[in-house]
Amino acid sequence: MSIADQPVSSVEWIGTDKLSANDWNPNNVAPPERKLLAVSLLEDGWTQPIVVREEDGRLEIVDGYHRWTVAREDKRVSAMTDGMVPIVRVSPGDPVKARMATVRHNRARGTHYVLRMADLVAELAAEYGVPDDEMMRRLGMDDEEVSRLKDRGDMTRRGGTEDGSLSLGWRT
Repeated sequence: MSIADQPVSSVEWIGTDKLSANDWNPNNVAPPERKLLAVSLLEDGWTQPIVVREEDGRLEIVDGYHRWTVAREDKRVSAMTDGMVPIVRVSPGDPVKARMATVRHNRARGTHYVLRMADLVAELAAEYGVPDDEMMRRLGMDDEEVSRLKDRGDMTRRGGTEDGSLSLGWRT
């Protein structure tokens, strides 16, 4: 397959109303992450198209359901592109291939390692002066999460007393 044959070589912009969800996606995005997805789209723009396949005359989403949902529900996101979303098409294929593609797309995104995330948050605060409230808003975190990541979860410090000694519950 050449570069020209790759789906991403043919990005199209279409209205959100032209797409439909599939009925097998096992992935779910909680409200805080959905809110963060909207922030990502607003700040970074569309960096990933929605992956679709044509099925029975309709364009069915293989990957990107949550991007599509945010684009439909958030007026600010919709306004950025006049209600259009970027798509790439994959060959219709059989139902097994489509379902496996959805799972692969979901699982291939990886996970965050806590200590690396803590290093990143500490760097944003110390080296770049990013205030906690800005990290909370732009990274979809609450105050406690930012605080814990900044101190790398130093629970002995959190369990200490005002004079710096450990409370009875934290002594070994």
